[in-house]
Amino acid sequence: MPCDWTAALDRARAHAPFLAMALERRPDLAELLSAGEGEAALERARASGEGIEDVGVALRRERLGVALVLAIGDLAGAFPLARVTAELTALADRALDAAIRDAIMRRTGEDARGFIALALGKHGAGELNYSSDIDPILLYDPETLPRRERDEPGEAAQRYAREVVRTLAESTAEGYVFRVDLRLRPASEVSPLAISCNAALSHYESSALAWERAAFIRARACAGDIAAGEAFLAAIRPFVWRRSLDFGAIEEIGRLTARIRETYSGPLEPQSGYNLKQGRGGIREVEFFAQTHQLIHGGRDPSLRLRGVRATLDALASAGLVSGEDAAVLGESYDRLRTVEHRLQMVEDQQTHTLPGSEALDRVARLDGLADGAALLANLAAVTVRVAGRFDRLIAAEQRAVHLPATGSLPARLAELGYADPAKLAQRIDGWQDGHIRALRSPSAQAAFADLLPRLLQAFAEAPQPEQALLRWEHVLERASSAINLFRLLEARPGLLDQLVRILTLAPPLAEELGRRPDLLDTLIDQSAFDLPGATGELKTKMARTERDEGYEQLLDRIRLVTGEARFALGVQLIEAAHDPLDIARALSRCAEAALQLAGEAAAQEFARDHGVIAGSELVVLGFGRLGGGLLTHASDLDIVYLFSGSHDAESDGRRPLGATLYFNRLAQRVSAALSVPTAQGALYEVDTRLRPQGTQGPLAASVESFARYQREDAWTWEHMALTRARVLVGSDASRAQVEAAIDAVLMRERDPDSLRADVLKMRADMAANKPPRGPLDAKLLRGALVDLEFLVHYLQLRERRAFSPDLGLAVDGLVEAGLLDPGLRTAHDLLTRMLVATRLLAPDLAMPPAPADTVLARACGHDRADALLRACTLARHGVAREWQRHFDTELEMH
Repeated sequence: MPCDWTAALDRARAHAPFLAMALERRPDLAELLSAGEGEAALERARASGEGIEDVGVALRRERLGVALVLAIGDLAGAFPLARVTAELTALADRALDAAIRDAIMRRTGEDARGFIALALGKHGAGELNYSSDIDPILLYDPETLPRRERDEPGEAAQRYAREVVRTLAESTAEGYVFRVDLRLRPASEVSPLAISCNAALSHYESSALAWERAAFIRARACAGDIAAGEAFLAAIRPFVWRRSLDFGAIEEIGRLTARIRETYSGPLEPQSGYNLKQGRGGIREVEFFAQTHQLIHGGRDPSLRLRGVRATLDALASAGLVSGEDAAVLGESYDRLRTVEHRLQMVEDQQTHTLPGSEALDRVARLDGLADGAALLANLAAVTVRVAGRFDRLIAAEQRAVHLPATGSLPARLAELGYADPAKLAQRIDGWQDGHIRALRSPSAQAAFADLLPRLLQAFAEAPQPEQALLRWEHVLERASSAINLFRLLEARPGLLDQLVRILTLAPPLAEELGRRPDLLDTLIDQSAFDLPGATGELKTKMARTERDEGYEQLLDRIRLVTGEARFALGVQLIEAAHDPLDIARALSRCAEAALQLAGEAAAQEFARDHGVIAGSELVVLGFGRLGGGLLTHASDLDIVYLFSGSHDAESDGRRPLGATLYFNRLAQRVSAALSVPTAQGALYEVDTRLRPQGTQGPLAASVESFARYQREDAWTWEHMALTRARVLVGSDASRAQVEAAIDAVLMRERDPDSLRADVLKMRADMAANKPPRGPLDAKLLRGALVDLEFLVHYLQLRERRAFSPDLGLAVDGLVEAGLLDPGLRTAHDLLTRMLVATRLLAPDLAMPPAPADTVLARACGHDRADALLRACTLARHGVAREWQRHFDTELEMH
């Protein structure tokens, strides 16, 4: 629609006394607006206070001019709602900053260091309404706050706070700037107007209420010492965005909203007296709809950490947490309600949200361009019913409860569900709540458990081994420090309960890990839980991301936290057959590489604090085996070898210098410890360094030069076979090139085929004698399985000096292309590797699990049934055996 400045001015003069007064006081702006020069008028309005020494007067004139221009531009259709609220927010920021600087400058002659204004609510979100007050929290840093010598920091801060409020809120002949409400500060009923940063931080970390957490979703540093304000917000970010779900806090927010409805005495539907903000289907319900989802999911999904309501709704839809239709309807409804709110406030420049009586309502409607108040009420009725319906569904979802039968009926219910020995099991379940399990000692946890238990018992009854599943669940409860969030999460997400049952019944290693860390279940609430993790660099960045500048131990905890969550999610993806096990194995390898690289960098930085660095030298880490090949399982150790570049004779430059060999051996120990030693977040990986030169008898870290010499002169054939899977994981491009050149020189040398054949066959025979297969699903050690395939491939690689790749599958491809292997061996490799990856979770004892776990295993490996998987495995092994016979002239003993 084209802008109609004339109609806007006419409506303003006829129906809005405040705007009519402002037009009379600012004829210069009225002239520009009548000519349609909205941007020029806004620029002049912003400059209204220039040259005026009195800051209070200057700000009042600016505010009047900006309010006038934005109102007329809004009515004319020239300025959309987002522009209006953003300009009003920017005005509030400028005014608050100017008032702070004026107060401090007049007292001390200095700038506003150490005095912070945090904007909350609509001000923080950049969505300030037309005649709003502002709700800042004023903080100060006693160490940097400017003050007179005789003033104590606290006394000075209170003086500045009082001056700021007076400058902005006092009503004079020029009007006011903004009403200021400081009641959102910590313990406002007893605390001073400005709080020290340390006191505020202590409050939010220890005793803040749930509504304060919700309020800080939209907080930002808006005035004064912005950098200090941003640092404070970063420090309390874990309080606002909690990684573990806090359903207790969410319920408290729900109770607050319920009380708002209960205490609201106005009409439930739009009519005279209806409150656009607090009424059913009003502004606050849209805001709470968005904030509730942010509270639940924002700790785990940074894309939801937005301040604006519309932006948050769009992000929730993008994340799949609400439907696109709900986001669009609520967003459009929010804009319409906010627009009518502005119309109400333009009339008399009053902070009101209540629809007036009929005559005044007609005036508001005509200001909005409608015929009369009846038309406005009809419009609002349609809007509020859409909001109320969606908000009611949100509340219903949170309040949904399933009630436990009376205690006396529990044995009967267990018998009905088919549990063995229901009386004994009922006694055991009752015992969970007698203080034996710490997480079930509080009344709120017991109530939440009672709500969940019927559904839990039903789900476990349908599992293949119900009693075993219950025992594993008991183990989860015993290890949980707090269970109420877990219960509420499972109650709110029935699908998640089904996944929990599958984890406990199908994947013993995942069940054990969940027993150690019940919070891992939180990882499954996000839509991204079934996405494969990104590249190694992305994972490394995620691991390195801490909430504040924390130390070495905290970084190691973070690495374990992120890696553990990724490994757990990948395990669930395997159970659900969400991805090919080969892709899961690659993702597990990427996680390990990211952890190794970041732990290596952190350990090197920490080590250098005491010992400095050695110029021109660095630690290089080689991955071998499945890590070198980039295909790990959930049970894989990390086979690594440490090397260092540069000279043996060099010395570090720190306050405690070390020679190069000792320096890098100690640093290698640090890196191994960073990966393997348990921290507060548990252990990470087992590290195996036995493939280094001279094995356990040799130094932990060798120079690249000595490594190359050892491989040339002293290494056994099996070490060269292992070298075909070596890959540089940590090191600069120059070091990588140096190591790869040394490896290539060894692998490409000529060998006596007969000696090589004899060595390979002897090694395989020795391994078969000492490490027999552990079960019918041992895709590694069964004859014709992966170990035989690896020996065959490495033999051909070394004999023919070709097809070298750490990835065994790509090596098979190269040998197939050269006509040295049957093309079917790539299919055999992939199937056997899928089985290796899947059995580590689904059949760790390598025996075929009972139904339905056998079908889950088969489907993970690309087959519908277990018997089909076993037949395919047998065919793959016989294919390997035929190639073994062809190249070694020896039959494998197949069983």
